[in-house]
Amino acid sequence: MSRKQQLLKRHRRNKRIGLLIALVLLIAIGVLVAWWLPLVLAVLGWIAHEAWFADHLFYSPKDDYHYSFPPYTPQPKVHLDGERLRLDEGVMLVNDATLVLALRVKSTWLGRFIDPMVELLGGDNPDRQTFERGVNGLRYLNLSGQAQVLSRGELRLHGRFCRLLGEPVLWALEQPDYRRQRVMVIAPHADDAELAAYGLYSQADEAWIVTLTAGEIEAEHYQQMGLGKPEAARLKGRLRAWDSIAVPRWAGVPQEHSVQLGYFCLQLAAMQAAPAQPMGSREAELSDTRVYRQLNPFALPGDIDGAPTWNNLLADLRELLLRARPEVIVLPHPTLDPHPDHLSAQQAVLEALKGLEWQPTTLLGYANHLHDNDRWPMGDSGTGTALPPAFDSTSLLVPYCLVLSAAQQRDKAMALGMMHDLQPRAPFKRRLRRVLQRLLAGRSGSPYGENEFFRKAVRRHELFWRL
Repeated sequence: MSRKQQLLKRHRRNKRIGLLIALVLLIAIGVLVAWWLPLVLAVLGWIAHEAWFADHLFYSPKDDYHYSFPPYTPQPKVHLDGERLRLDEGVMLVNDATLVLALRVKSTWLGRFIDPMVELLGGDNPDRQTFERGVNGLRYLNLSGQAQVLSRGELRLHGRFCRLLGEPVLWALEQPDYRRQRVMVIAPHADDAELAAYGLYSQADEAWIVTLTAGEIEAEHYQQMGLGKPEAARLKGRLRAWDSIAVPRWAGVPQEHSVQLGYFCLQLAAMQAAPAQPMGSREAELSDTRVYRQLNPFALPGDIDGAPTWNNLLADLRELLLRARPEVIVLPHPTLDPHPDHLSAQQAVLEALKGLEWQPTTLLGYANHLHDNDRWPMGDSGTGTALPPAFDSTSLLVPYCLVLSAAQQRDKAMALGMMHDLQPRAPFKRRLRRVLQRLLAGRSGSPYGENEFFRKAVRRHELFWRL
């Protein structure tokens, strides 16, 4: 069982215990006060839960984040005078540097009900970054893109529903412009490349998109069309295979640089455990990857027998790495992103690189999912991406941030909108929860689409970590 599954299991157990206690109290109130009062209180309690307590947050908002950056990372001295953040005299920042500011954030009483945020004001690119309700601890703001405003002494930090405390600490991480190198994005499923790295690969001098699975399972939307479970899964897989090849063309990636390997969703870990044993689809009643590889621009080793095995996956990846010779490989982060297919995808790439005559110069990790906070990045579409929760100070995390313009964000949103898996409507309960949160907690949806990933992924920043 993964760490995220363990956390979710504990969360659900605690919720069941809380519901049992609440039920006993409501029965007591009904007996001692009035029979109708428990009904009213139950409805009000449910509304309060959906508005304020439905987030999957598996840590206390009072916990400090702990990041360790590499030794000798430049730390320009900064001071917070009221709301103004100023550098020591004579300090200048590199425009493209990834800037991280650590400071304590403490919510006001209203910040327990409305998401606290820090507004970055001054200059032509105001921003805001959002944190957990009830936050009271060390947090890391992402000031990437604000170098000129900060160097001029014009950057102001304004807390909404929170206060900023303590002496801030700034890190300036200078890294190459990876857009000027050959980039290969490893996507466990269609849409992972776009969610994590559309801004990067759409601007790269040369980009390759390699999607490992057809993403065919959980096809209830297509079952509503009258299809049986296997037929619905096969249709969903065909659509997502098409998406993985076609959508990168929107970003200018040549068709011959987009490859779909056609392995089956949530089967990569089982393949890894038994490298020579085929692992067919859980729902589509398929055991031949060639069904989903028909749009590929060239043949790969796995096309010989179509067997969904780990050995075939490694052979496919080695062929692609030697053909593309990427200088930068973008892939799921091994500790931040807990999805089992994402973990196996990252491990497959590392295994395929062992002993290979071509080696990349840089590995960049991304996190489309988190262990601890299902809502991260918190806040609205178009706003900045603060660093995610991290509690292991012994682990080095080296962020690399790419700043996207409003036009680039819109193009990314349109690419996500073409992805079939992000198009179906959310379940009624989730839509009702969002209405309550909009009315009572001040949250707003994304203008680009209903799926939560439009809010989470279409942001001012694309955030990666050097591995």
